[in-house]
Amino acid sequence: MQDLRVGLIGCGFMGRTHSNAYLRLNNFFSVQHRPVLQAVCGRDRGRTEAFARTWGYGRAETDWRRIIEAKDIDLIDICVPNVAHKEIAIAAAQAGKMVVCEKPLAMNVAEGEAMVRAVKAAGVPNMIFFNYRRVPAISLAKQIIDEGRIGRAFHYRATYLQDWTISADVPQGGAALWRLDAADAGSGVTGDLLAHSIDTAMWLNGPVRRVVAKTETFVKERRHAATGKVQPVVIDDACMFLAEFANGSLGTFESTRYARGRKNFNTFELNGADGSVYFDLEEPEYLQFFEYREPKSDKKVESHLTGWRKIHVTNSEHPYMSHYWVPGTCIGYEHTFLNAVADFVAGLESGTPAQPDFESGLQTQRVCDAVLESAANGRWVEIAA
Repeated sequence: MQDLRVGLIGCGFMGRTHSNAYLRLNNFFSVQHRPVLQAVCGRDRGRTEAFARTWGYGRAETDWRRIIEAKDIDLIDICVPNVAHKEIAIAAAQAGKMVVCEKPLAMNVAEGEAMVRAVKAAGVPNMIFFNYRRVPAISLAKQIIDEGRIGRAFHYRATYLQDWTISADVPQGGAALWRLDAADAGSGVTGDLLAHSIDTAMWLNGPVRRVVAKTETFVKERRHAATGKVQPVVIDDACMFLAEFANGSLGTFESTRYARGRKNFNTFELNGADGSVYFDLEEPEYLQFFEYREPKSDKKVESHLTGWRKIHVTNSEHPYMSHYWVPGTCIGYEHTFLNAVADFVAGLESGTPAQPDFESGLQTQRVCDAVLESAANGRWVEIAA
C-alpha cells in the first residue's frame, strides 16, 4: 500500500462527501493507494477542528497556503466556493501537488484556462468532481450508447430542478448561502446545476456546438447574510437553453430553484434512431431503455412486447456494482464520490488519467459561459473547441 496523503480545503457539505469517500475507498476497491486524511482547512478555527475530529484528519488549519506548502501532503482537494478555485488550484499545481476540485471548474472560462495551463505545466494529476458520471445507471447509459444501441442521436433533453430559494426571506451570501452571491459563485443555476447536466450531456452525446438561452432572477433583492444589507441579486434563479450538438442532434436544458416540490430533480433523456435512454436521479438505481428493432422479412416482429425496459442497475455486471452488495440492493449518493475517488486512484496506478480532468471541466465551463452570454444578448453563441 502507498499512502495518498490528502489535504482538504473546505469543510462544508462537499467536504463531508469527499472525506467519506477517502475513508471508505479501501473497504470497497482493491487499489494500491491508501488515503490518509492529513489536514483540513476552513475559515473558522472551531468548526474546522470539530470537522477534523469527526472525520479523522490529523490537523486543522485556517490558512490554505499552509496545506499547499506542507511536505506531508500529496493531494489537494478543493471544496470551497467557486471564487477561490483558481488561486488554490494554481498554487497547488505549482507546488507539485495532485489536485482535485469540486464543480464548476471556475468562475469563468478565463479562470478555467489558467487552471488548465497550470496543471499541464506542472504535469500533476487532476480531476473535477462531476460525481453524477459515477451513478451506475448513468455509467450504464454511457455503455449502452458506446455499444451503438441508440444509433444516430436526434434529441437530448435535461432538467435539473430545486425549490429551496423560493422564499424572498432567504438571504444571500455567507458560509451557507454563497451560491446565491455572484461574488462567490459566479453564476446561479447555470454553474451550480446545469454544469452537471452539461457535463453529463457531453459525456453521453458529444460536444455542444452552439446555444441560445434565457435566464431569470425572480427575487431581485435579498438581505446579505454577512452584512445584513439588502442588495441586488445578480445570479440566475432559472435558466433554459437550446443546444445544437456537434453530431447534429438538438438539446433542451432547463434548471431552476423555483420548482415547488422538487428537491434535487435531475433527469435526462436521449432519443436516437435505434433506441432511447432515460434517467431520473429521484430513482437513481434505475435506467430506462427503449430498443427499436427493424422488422425482419423472415420473422414475425413481436410488436406486442415492444416497450421501455426499467433496468434495476444493481447486478455485478453493471458499472461499479461488483464492488458493493448483492443484486437488488442499492447504493446511494455518497457512493458516487467514492466511485470518483476510486477512478482517480486507478488512473494513478494505470497511467491512464481519470476523467473528467480539468480540461474536460473547462469545456463544460465554455458552455456555461456561452449560455450566460446568450441570455444577456438574446442570440445564438458558438462554443469554442
